[in-house]
Amino acid sequence: MRVSAIAVLLILLSGIAVPVLAANDERYSYITIQDMNVTLEKDHAIIKVNYTIDEGTQLIVYLLGKQDLRNKLLKVLNYEDATVRYVDMNSAEIVINGISYDYGRGIYWFPDHKFRVEVPVLRVTSPQVTREYYNTSEFPDGIGYFDP
Repeated sequence: MRVSAIAVLLILLSGIAVPVLAANDERYSYITIQDMNVTLEKDHAIIKVNYTIDEGTQLIVYLLGKQDLRNKLLKVLNYEDATVRYVDMNSAEIVINGISYDYGRGIYWFPDHKFRVEVPVLRVTSPQVTREYYNTSEFPDGIGYFDP
C-alpha cells in the first residue's frame, strides 16, 4: 500500500515538474505568445497579441470563461491601465489610453517598456514608421512620432 502511494505521488510530482522544465521564454502559464503588434494613435496604443493556448487548457477556458485568460494576458503585457477590447482562443486586443507622452501640437513619445515574456516578433507601428524586434522581452529606447 505504501509503495503504491509513493509511486502515485512521484508520478504526480513528475507531471507537475515536466511542464516547468519544458517552459520557454515565450510562455506564461498556459499561454505561448506568437507575436505582438503595437499600433500608436495619438496618446494611446492598441496592442494585438497572437498566442496559442495549451490543448489541455482550451476546454477549461471554454467551460469556465475567459477571465483568467484576460488576467494572464494583462500580466504578460505589464501595463497598469490596460483595457481588454476582446479576447478569443488565439488572439486578443488590448488598449492602453494615455500611454504616450503628449508634447502638444500632435507630437508624442511612446516610452520604452518591458514585457513579462519574450516576444518572438514585436511590431511597433506609429503613423510614420514600423519597427520590428525579434525575440525580445522589451521595447527599447521608445519612439517619437506625430499624429497628422
